[in-house]
Amino acid sequence: MGKSSMMMMGSKMSTAVDAGGGRVIGSKIRMRGSVMGIPVSLEEVVIERQPARRKLWETVGIPQLLVLAHYRMGFELTPRGDSSLVRVFIDYSLPTTAPESWLGGLLGGMYARWCTKRMAEGAARHFASKAAEHS
Repeated sequence: MGKSSMMMMGSKMSTAVDAGGGRVIGSKIRMRGSVMGIPVSLEEVVIERQPARRKLWETVGIPQLLVLAHYRMGFELTPRGDSSLVRVFIDYSLPTTAPESWLGGLLGGMYARWCTKRMAEGAARHFASKAAEHS
């Protein structure tokens, strides 16, 4: 989300983390920005972390988003011989007030798929660079 993208209508979000850096249970991550001039912001908290295996985080408070309301997302890594299987997931609710409820119904699923795809692509880049370092 820190890079401009079509899904964010050319906008990007700034991210701030607490002393835990988003890497310990209870650590908080705050994101803020705007989409087409409309302010958006959210706060997430890490709720589970098993290093090199699994991590989950979820929104807390009242997120100010356009197509999703609260969500919980994460990833799992499963070793498979010389490689690993990466599973990225998101569980979300749609906004309940207009016009966000209408936008969420129209775009929420597409946005959730975009988020998980970006996470999976980021994981692939990360592990490809690690493999290159060790070769």
